[in-house]
Amino acid sequence: MNDVAQFTRRLRLSEGVFPTPLLVLRLRDLERIAWREGRATARAVERRSLRRFVETAARTLRNSDLLGHDNDSEDFLVGLISPTRSSGSVAAPTDCRATLARLASAMQFFGELHVETGWTILTGVEGDPRLQNAVEQALERGGRERERYAFFSTIGHELRTPLTSIRGYIETLLEDDLDPQTSRRFLEIARDEAMRVGRLVESMFDVSMLDLRAGYVRGESSDLGPVSARAIDAVVPLAAARSSTIAPMPSEQRRVAIAADRLTQALVNVLENAIKHGREGGHVVVSSELLDGKYIEIRIDDDGPGVPAEEREAIFTLTRRGRLARAHGSGIGLAVVRLMIERIGGEVDVIDSPLGGARFRIRLPLIDEAEANPEGQPVSLGA
Repeated sequence: MNDVAQFTRRLRLSEGVFPTPLLVLRLRDLERIAWREGRATARAVERRSLRRFVETAARTLRNSDLLGHDNDSEDFLVGLISPTRSSGSVAAPTDCRATLARLASAMQFFGELHVETGWTILTGVEGDPRLQNAVEQALERGGRERERYAFFSTIGHELRTPLTSIRGYIETLLEDDLDPQTSRRFLEIARDEAMRVGRLVESMFDVSMLDLRAGYVRGESSDLGPVSARAIDAVVPLAAARSSTIAPMPSEQRRVAIAADRLTQALVNVLENAIKHGREGGHVVVSSELLDGKYIEIRIDDDGPGVPAEEREAIFTLTRRGRLARAHGSGIGLAVVRLMIERIGGEVDVIDSPLGGARFRIRLPLIDEAEANPEGQPVSLGA
């Protein structure tokens, strides 16, 4: 077992080990235990966890793989550098996740505390002797993966209810002699439930197809004006159904670093949220403002009940909905918006609106015309 500084030196001295999968396990509760129960108790918990970490690693890893941990540190590190793995020296993502699961399970069971996990690929360690940047990247990836697992689990659960309903109504129609009015009502319910399944499946693909690479991908861009107009056109029927009005923003001839279909989807999701959760017969106003020449901020205001301050982060989490939300929904749309916008270096949040409801702000990076996607060139949708 090496401390983190030794761990880093050994990686640097090992020839031909890069790229190297780095696995990270963090004991988030050590500081809390030390503060509540004393440093001695925290050290005892750490020692138990360390013992299980080493024992499990001995059964799971190759002899040449590296282990790292500092005394009084919350982080346990594994470098998968063994050259005897199949197809070369780099372990597959599934191997990384499986190894992390075994290590974390053993540490949680005997250490009786939560273990946060994540992994990343090291391409070098120059200038980062404590590997802090890589550790945080690994844990960030782990958090995203756990969020996605929770999302797909929730989707599976939510699909069961409408599918059961559809099956029940169709079986009743096939087996019973119903009057035309009742038959039509049952068919309409089955149709509505089928449409709900479609929306859930579309949301599932929205999340699964998002590009995991952060930052602007050259070639992905769109003209803000036409895209915003297209998004507003898409929600006009919903607005009409709720007797709501939409005031579009003035035409903006700005090019932003996101594909047109993705930006359209993000704007539609936020507009639908404003219409559904705003008041019936209410107003939605779309506007924009240039920020320091590098970003443009799109603002979508409504005159509904707004979003309480304590819920403004939660509504962007997969499967979470605001406490005051009145319309039905899966709690996915806004989470998809944030995932898409953050992937291209933008931001999205919500504050109070001058109209009395909520103001959603979407900040998008601007790009030079020279960087724009050439006419006719296909735009990548991500993987």
